[in-house]
Amino acid sequence: MSIASQAPDYVRAISPYVPGKPITELARQMGLPVERIVKLASNENPLGMSPKARAAVAQAIDGIERYPDQFELIALLAGRLGLAPGQVVLGNGSNDVLDLVARAFLAPGRSAVFSRHAFAVYPLATLTTGAECIEVPARQFGHDLEAMAAAIRPDTRVVWIANPNNPTGTFLPYPELRAFLGRVPAEVVVVLDEAYNEYLPPALREDATAWLGEFPNLVVTRTFSKIYGLAGLRVGFAAASAAVADLLNRVRQPFNVNNLALAAAQAALDDHLFLAESFELNRVGMEQIVAGLKRLGLEHIPSHGNFVTFRAGDAAGVNQRLLREGVIVRPIAGYGMPEHLRVTIGLERENARFLEALGVALAA
Repeated sequence: MSIASQAPDYVRAISPYVPGKPITELARQMGLPVERIVKLASNENPLGMSPKARAAVAQAIDGIERYPDQFELIALLAGRLGLAPGQVVLGNGSNDVLDLVARAFLAPGRSAVFSRHAFAVYPLATLTTGAECIEVPARQFGHDLEAMAAAIRPDTRVVWIANPNNPTGTFLPYPELRAFLGRVPAEVVVVLDEAYNEYLPPALREDATAWLGEFPNLVVTRTFSKIYGLAGLRVGFAAASAAVADLLNRVRQPFNVNNLALAAAQAALDDHLFLAESFELNRVGMEQIVAGLKRLGLEHIPSHGNFVTFRAGDAAGVNQRLLREGVIVRPIAGYGMPEHLRVTIGLERENARFLEALGVALAA
């Protein structure tokens, strides 16, 4: 009997999360120079981190021997959102916060509801607690809220919703989400994952954290990994009722966000010029990618994030040929979409390089 067999069955049954291929790994595999490789696989900000965040990190190094103090970032976020500091919980990326929700509310004998083609961390976080996954069929590659409401069982304790959704980029209008919350039993936590919220056009945005007074079972999560460009520092947060936030803090590891991440996030919030530049770069790049996909005769899913998912037919083969060209995109067969690939919006030259390589890959 192996030591691995001593782990619970539900842990051994988990399929590990597979991240986007690193640039250095592809360089080793293909014998390509690092500078020739374009990575458009992980929805990172092609502009990097904001200048204000970079300066804050440099300054924070002087206090790196001290344990982190989350007070200032929590106070800043709470003030911006009109919440009490006790309603904000920080995480080592928003993935960490999602895991906190699962650990606080799920257990063997309980269940969680999520949509097909939704973020892979939802089933992962659910399964690590021994809870049951209830996957609801998607509607036009997005969440079917009617079907999700119908799927809630007496043992359901969490519903996961990504808006915009990753990896499909679909978007649920906020009036529909609010109506859905009104149908969910009060004992079921609804997690609204808004990792790509800042990429929404202003006309589509609504601050869902303002609903917390009406829906104390709502948890809104956001991240500094996307438009803020801090993916490598790992910082995200949840906004929740004080009672829910208290539970999340009970299962949260002490000092789960490091000093450099705290300093960078606080500075990034005020770098409005960088945010505007990132938003505009994404808007223009989206148009460039979509136009290129249309020229190549490929269908795509209209996206509200910083990426586009498109149908490639033999997606695995096209992906391998793109890799040989030094271009990394994201295969999403693990999301139930074996014919699709997801590409992150990059700089203009990176988008052009991707489209050129894609043309070569399709012709091969």
